[in-house]
Amino acid sequence: MTSVELASGVVVAVGSRSDDAAFALTEEDCDDRRAVTVASVADTLDLLRDRCARWPHAAAVCIDVLRAHDDAAPAFTGVITESLAYSTLQSGPEFARWLAERGPAQPVHIEDPVQAERDGSALYVRFNRPQRHNAFSTDARAALLEALEVARLDPSVTDVVLSGNGPSFCSGGDLAEFGTFADPASAHVARTRHSPALVLDELTDRLRKHCRAEVHGQVLGSGLEMAAFCGWVASHPDAVFGLPELSLGLIPGAGGTVSITRRIGRWRTAYLVLSGQTIDPATALRWGLIDEIL
Repeated sequence: MTSVELASGVVVAVGSRSDDAAFALTEEDCDDRRAVTVASVADTLDLLRDRCARWPHAAAVCIDVLRAHDDAAPAFTGVITESLAYSTLQSGPEFARWLAERGPAQPVHIEDPVQAERDGSALYVRFNRPQRHNAFSTDARAALLEALEVARLDPSVTDVVLSGNGPSFCSGGDLAEFGTFADPASAHVARTRHSPALVLDELTDRLRKHCRAEVHGQVLGSGLEMAAFCGWVASHPDAVFGLPELSLGLIPGAGGTVSITRRIGRWRTAYLVLSGQTIDPATALRWGLIDEIL
């Protein structure tokens, strides 16, 4: 096997597949979930070298967390591991550098960040911050939890549909408010005790394909992570999927190391994080990240 070692000991295989590598790169069509087909292996390696050298801590922690994932374990176990790692990176130099480059936090308050509508036995939940491509804020998390609690506590709800108003399903965490947490420990407790991901996982366990997400436009970061917990993900043709957290010096923090890894394996999840590249619905369907193109 040919392999390339990047910053912080991240190893990428070339051509041959390996369980030991973060993932393999190939220019040939491949259905092996340990491998990613790219237009140019050389160009992709250059991209990965640059990104892992710029964010070595986040890259290393990402690989560690993904290797610790166990598909057979409860989602709670993986979410706790992910959140502890996320909090570690929140106190690290790479996230601090991003915060300094961005400047002071400027949270944007938008009324009714989530809409919920009951229609018979179905509950329709929609992200409602279209002006910001439904960027996921603290207010939106609280409102989403409140809406999902209806379905969690009421057995007469037999269908849950998660979608988004405006041009996108959800563009990920609202970067304008990042860094407003009191401290990493408090942020960890908030993430894990008030987690929409865990409620979606519970609903999917009960409802299976009747807990579904309908996605379009930007489906990034926490938006993708939460959608992947649903038992069925239907995508409009305009959707774009990705995990951009590494460029903040972070890893996925809304349960994605569990939900996305369950769907596409830790290798392709690692590729999405480390490369920062997005994929289209056709690729997402082939990988199993989504279940249907509308």
